[in-house]
Amino acid sequence: MTADRLEELRTAIEALDRELVTLIGRRRELVMEIGSAKAELGRPVLDPPQEAKVVRRAAEIARELGVDEELTRDVIWRIIAAARDAQEGRTRWGPVKDDV
Repeated sequence: MTADRLEELRTAIEALDRELVTLIGRRRELVMEIGSAKAELGRPVLDPPQEAKVVRRAAEIARELGVDEELTRDVIWRIIAAARDAQEGRTRWGPVKDDV
């Protein structure tokens, strides 16, 4: 391993991190739209069967791709918890946007 190769790897990780953060932001926008739809339909924010379905689906995708399923489950549960907080007007994901 050379210092140049190490720097190349770090640069690649930086680019992937940017993509991950972009995807998290896009997911948050969709979550907020879902929260608005739930409110209009008179549905509660908390939907345990749907949350479990999302986690199972992510674990299945991880399995198909050879990615650590447990890590995937942990990350998805954390994202779901933050999304629920955002839908409830909490600020764990930052200020809730009024325009969504």
